[in-house]
Amino acid sequence: MPSLEPNMETAAKILSVAAGGAVGAVARYLINLSPLSVVSGKFPFPTFVINVSGSFLIGLMLILLTDRIEVSENLRLAVIVGFLGAFTTFSTFEMEIYGLLRERYTWTAVLYLVSSVAVGFVGLLAGIAVGRKI
Repeated sequence: MPSLEPNMETAAKILSVAAGGAVGAVARYLINLSPLSVVSGKFPFPTFVINVSGSFLIGLMLILLTDRIEVSENLRLAVIVGFLGAFTTFSTFEMEIYGLLRERYTWTAVLYLVSSVAVGFVGLLAGIAVGRKI
């Protein structure tokens, strides 16, 4: 576990994660404002797209930024922990499942839960495969 002692290296890492997180949060918000939310009906399609694409990108960046491309640890933290961590939060996912169940859309909730986890995992594997081929 990294030291939490205040020093320039730790401060730079924290700022990298914060900067990436800010951009990831804004990207997530913009997707929720996009036309995806209009065509989704009761199924939380924007969050589904965010989580699946984020899973793919985490897999891809994990390979690219650790095995294929030499980058600083701060950049890797900004992209993977900051940007993608903020972009793909599953707390919204769980809140939406609860909302669907509360409104008695049980089958939609189950479909959303199972498809998000399964397709998200396939996205992660696809990202890893693409990253290894680059």
